[in-house]
Amino acid sequence: MKSSVLGVLAGIATGAVLGILFAPDKGSKTRKKIKNKSIEAKENLKEEFDNFLETVSKKYDSVVKNGEEILEKGKKEIKDTVNSKL
Repeated sequence: MKSSVLGVLAGIATGAVLGILFAPDKGSKTRKKIKNKSIEAKENLKEEFDNFLETVSKKYDSVVKNGEEILEKGKKEIKDTVNSKL
C-alpha cells in the first residue's frame, strides 16, 4: 500500500514538473515554480513516511506485547504443570 502511495506522489510530482517545464513562462519563474513544487513534494513524502513509521511502530509494539503475554502464559502453565506433579 505504501509503495502505491509513494508511486502516486512521484507521479504527481513528475506531472507538476513537466507541466511547469512546458508552460510559457520565463526561465526564472519556471525554476522558482520547480523549486516550490519540489519542496512541496518533499514535505508530502516526509509526512507519508512519518505516518508509515508510526504505523510500523504501533504494530511492532503490539507484537511485542502479545509475545510477552504468550510467554508469561506459557511460564505459568509450565509452573502449574510442575507443581501439580509434585
